[in-house]
Amino acid sequence: MTRTPYKVLFVCMGNICRSPAAEIIFHQLVKNAGLKKHFFIDSAGTIGNHAGNPPDYRMSKTLSGRGFDIFGCSRKISTTDLATFDLILLMDQENYDDVSALDAAGAHRGKIHFLTEFCQEMRDTRVPDPYYGGQQGFDYVADLVEDACAGLLAHLCKKLSLS
Repeated sequence: MTRTPYKVLFVCMGNICRSPAAEIIFHQLVKNAGLKKHFFIDSAGTIGNHAGNPPDYRMSKTLSGRGFDIFGCSRKISTTDLATFDLILLMDQENYDDVSALDAAGAHRGKIHFLTEFCQEMRDTRVPDPYYGGQQGFDYVADLVEDACAGLLAHLCKKLSLS
């Protein structure tokens, strides 16, 4: 039996670009579908350098331009998160390696996945870090994350028997 709410954690390196974008987008999709009570959604980073900071202003601008409400503040993932969350979605291989290192015994490997596994249209295997690039990178990441989050919601609705 699946516990309610189903807990989803998005993870990138600094928790200021990719993972908060995924949290914000998935939160809005869940809300629009009337399924908010069925999910707990959060994001974290593998490093704590930006702890307490809001999402990067460039990602915030990109998402707000698409109609998303901006919220959240950066935090570092903890070993407690591995046990607490039902699904942990990573943006790239470095994130996977860092989160796997927190799970040395491998007890939570089955719930750790790449976000891009849920893409419906786009075919990238990882979400690239737009931090050092221009606006085009932020737009691309938003496109990729929107596609993956839509696929994720469809997958979880089926898995959890939600309508």
